[in-house]
Amino acid sequence: MTHPISERTTVRRYSHRAAYDRATIDAILDEGVVCHVGLLTDQGYPLVIPLAYGRQGDVIYLHGSAASRLFRGARTPGREICVCVTLVDGLVVARSVYNTDINYRSVVLIGEATEVTDLNEKRQCLDALVDCIIPGRTADARGPTVKELKATMLLRLPIREASAKIRRGWPEDNEEDYELPIWAGVTPIRTLFEPPRPDPRLTEGHCVPWYLTPYTRPGTTR
Repeated sequence: MTHPISERTTVRRYSHRAAYDRATIDAILDEGVVCHVGLLTDQGYPLVIPLAYGRQGDVIYLHGSAASRLFRGARTPGREICVCVTLVDGLVVARSVYNTDINYRSVVLIGEATEVTDLNEKRQCLDALVDCIIPGRTADARGPTVKELKATMLLRLPIREASAKIRRGWPEDNEEDYELPIWAGVTPIRTLFEPPRPDPRLTEGHCVPWYLTPYTRPGTTR
């Protein structure tokens, strides 16, 4: 375990569950698909929105509508955003309600996002984002038109201030509760990807692409 990069991303509560090394952080980011992005709006109230994301090296890419309030606010110079990714691995069923818990892996990132405005760069970054979610897809699918590129806002967030927090294992009951006649344990949770279903309007003669048979995320199994 390495030391936290900043005071703001230091895990205080249950600090023994913290991890600050990039290998752990990157593994969680690469397995996830959806993040939650929060910022303080110009009107003074907080806003949190779920978004698809993709990691490429030391950068997280976020994309959305160019008309999005969150994106217009997030691109403002000097304004920081917070990005959270959480993977739920199991229900920890303890002997007491107080110690009932969840096994999870999470990452929190804080930083200033910048907008990718060059259309060629935006096209390349959007391709990279899609391939982070569905590796190999951009080679098969139609690329975005200039109109579609202009209607999309792409934000780049460097991975500089980040921390991970992980809870795994069995219930941590009070010592006197271990003798109670109450079942305790863990109900594992895993993401299941079912076989692809063809679009009803799909023309004949198309096989399911190799990258969807089967589809998995890094760190998961089908």
